[in-house]
Amino acid sequence: MPEGESNVVPNYLQETEVSQEWKEVIATLPKEKGWVAKHLHQYQGFWHTTRQLQGVLSCQKHFKAHDTDVLIVSTPKSGTTWLKAWTFALLHRHKYPNTLQNHPLLTHNPHSLVPFLELDLYINHNNHSPPNLASLPSPRLFSTHLPYVSLPNSITQSSCKIVFLCRDPKDAFISLWHFTNKLRPQNRGAASLEEAFLKFCRGVSLYGPFWAHVLDYWHMSLEEPNKIKFMRFEEMKLKPNFVLKELAAFVGCPFSKQEEEDGVVDEILKLCSFDNLSNLQVNKNGKLPSGEQHEAFFRRGEIGDWKNYLTVEMTQQLDTITEEKLGQHGLRF
Repeated sequence: MPEGESNVVPNYLQETEVSQEWKEVIATLPKEKGWVAKHLHQYQGFWHTTRQLQGVLSCQKHFKAHDTDVLIVSTPKSGTTWLKAWTFALLHRHKYPNTLQNHPLLTHNPHSLVPFLELDLYINHNNHSPPNLASLPSPRLFSTHLPYVSLPNSITQSSCKIVFLCRDPKDAFISLWHFTNKLRPQNRGAASLEEAFLKFCRGVSLYGPFWAHVLDYWHMSLEEPNKIKFMRFEEMKLKPNFVLKELAAFVGCPFSKQEEEDGVVDEILKLCSFDNLSNLQVNKNGKLPSGEQHEAFFRRGEIGDWKNYLTVEMTQQLDTITEEKLGQHGLRF
């Protein structure tokens, strides 16, 4: 699909009615013009669409974490699809030993196998009908874009593992701009780079501000390194073998020496590679229940793509913000 062409607007971005339970809460929140949806609402310091926020509030109220859960957390457009594939393959490698022949990732999009809490599981549920997740086999694997302050208490108070992924904000912004333009209704046209850039710099983007989102998880990963692993997209790209083995150890299923000798690490990396996943028929032609075409999640997956779009002034502005917000805390991209 050409960049900028409209797609079916996913349900978490649609301007549909929210349940009465949350309507009054949402009505009191600050709001701004959205990138795809008409409005973004600021809740606990971060921005959400109306429907998405219903999922956030329901998830906060009803989700009960298990100590054995694994939760993938990411800033939007930071390699979430790739990390979901990695983690699913790691946790289930003994169940599906024929990695390159008979594996769910060959016939299912990673987002179908690792659901978002607030965007998939809780978005359509109100106080009277939360999803029943208690009987799912352990370890349960979920994902979210929620900032740390908005995680359900059961997550922060349990021993479950949190794997956080972020990316250079310049690349994250460009990827988000392309992605949201694919989802915008045709009658609204594509958002200009300049318009989106101003919003992103102000922090008015899905789950933004980007820098506050990243900084909170950075601080918490330093305080609780056994609970929260802080990962960068760039490290996944540059040293995948090393990072995958680190991830396996963190989530409690390290590779044995025999597995490494048998090439299991390399098989998982090949299965989950951008080239392999993006060329599967399911990811070329499939669609998520929420409405997005699977192919929308596979654009380029490269480091430094921002150089093809940002002006010198834009680059300097983003770098300055990043240094001010993160650099002083020892976090640099």
